[in-house]
Amino acid sequence: MRKVPFWLQVLLGLVLGVVLGLVARTGDLGWLSTTLDTVGSTFVTLLTAAVAPLIFSAIVVSVARLREVADATRLALRTLAWFAITSLIAVSIGIGLGLLTNPGRSTTLTAGDASYDGSRGSWTDFLAGIIPGNPLGLEVDTTDDGGTLSSVVGFNVLQIVVIALVVGVAILKTGEKADPFLHFTESLLAIMQTILWWIIRLAPLGTLGLIGRAVSQYGWDLLAPLATFTVDVYVGCLLVLLVVYPVLVRAHGLSPVKFFTGAWPAIWLAFVSRSSVGTMPVTQRVTVRNLGVPQEYASFAVPLGSTTKMDGCAAIYPALAAIFVAQVFGVDLSLADYLLIVFVSVVGSAATAGLTGAVVMLTLTLSTLGLPLAGVGLLLAIDPILDMMRTATNVAGQALVPVIVAKRSGILDHAVYDAPRTADVLGPEAETREPVAV
Repeated sequence: MRKVPFWLQVLLGLVLGVVLGLVARTGDLGWLSTTLDTVGSTFVTLLTAAVAPLIFSAIVVSVARLREVADATRLALRTLAWFAITSLIAVSIGIGLGLLTNPGRSTTLTAGDASYDGSRGSWTDFLAGIIPGNPLGLEVDTTDDGGTLSSVVGFNVLQIVVIALVVGVAILKTGEKADPFLHFTESLLAIMQTILWWIIRLAPLGTLGLIGRAVSQYGWDLLAPLATFTVDVYVGCLLVLLVVYPVLVRAHGLSPVKFFTGAWPAIWLAFVSRSSVGTMPVTQRVTVRNLGVPQEYASFAVPLGSTTKMDGCAAIYPALAAIFVAQVFGVDLSLADYLLIVFVSVVGSAATAGLTGAVVMLTLTLSTLGLPLAGVGLLLAIDPILDMMRTATNVAGQALVPVIVAKRSGILDHAVYDAPRTADVLGPEAETREPVAV
């Protein structure tokens, strides 16, 4: 298999997954559907397991390395500004599609079908969640199942980001005395990056399982009531991905074709994994090696974008979902409500935290508008199908902004950006190179 190009391995996994998914659905083979689900979920679990140490070490190192970047403050401000600009465009497209197609009025679902009893997002929860409860950003979720208590230890990505930013700034302020800790963190980053590359090499199997499970689980009987909404999400993401981003690239005198051929390995991995953070090392690698962004700047912009910039999950999707829920429940949204949707999308996108799904961002939007959170239950059934396209859009934007800022700052390497795309950055030869620091 090492002689087969990695992209072809993933493509074969995708095709085989579709075939097996159809077989599992038409043949009513429960064991096959379960196997596909296990393979796909295991791949995502492996990616998620590497997230916490990867985010911490990547952001600490990237902030500490800002001292090596000329005019670092201006670069950081420009990065945040372009995050906001592209999010504003994306949420406007989402609102426009919702008003044009009225997805909530064309559905057969009613308010009586809505039910949701899961995680919720509110501004107080969001602000409280920024403050770390412990140095590792760990969380314990305890449930009572008929008198039996069970606890699951997880982590709060947003808190890890805050901890890492504070530690990175502290390293800058401490100076030489902090060098041993910085060297340790750089070693941790290199180790985690190597482990994550091993996991990414399993992407063909992960693609097979994830796509196969999706095909076997989501038939027209499930998608039909939400057909308009599903099409809206995909069309909205495609408009941002294939129209807005190319226009922005061309407006800066760069080739859109070169951008997409360079960023493609990260985009398709995001599509199948549904994790911006899990895709972060690939996004970092293609941004530096294919798109010509200086490593010192990319090491700051890409990790930050992977946890806070979500044009698909935090802009297009919550805008459409809010309009959908409002129409199902018969609530008329005012101009002020639409402005609130824009505000939440631009300011609150960090709530999505780069992991699979966008439930927190959706509940944050609904609670801000005063819409029933029960409406979330109407959309959860097909969320994985929507999340694939949303995450691909997220990651494309996370690669786009560093390119634009580097171009505007005069630090983009045009020779690298315009070079032929001959190397497989995910192929076997990539593993023999020295890992690119995130």
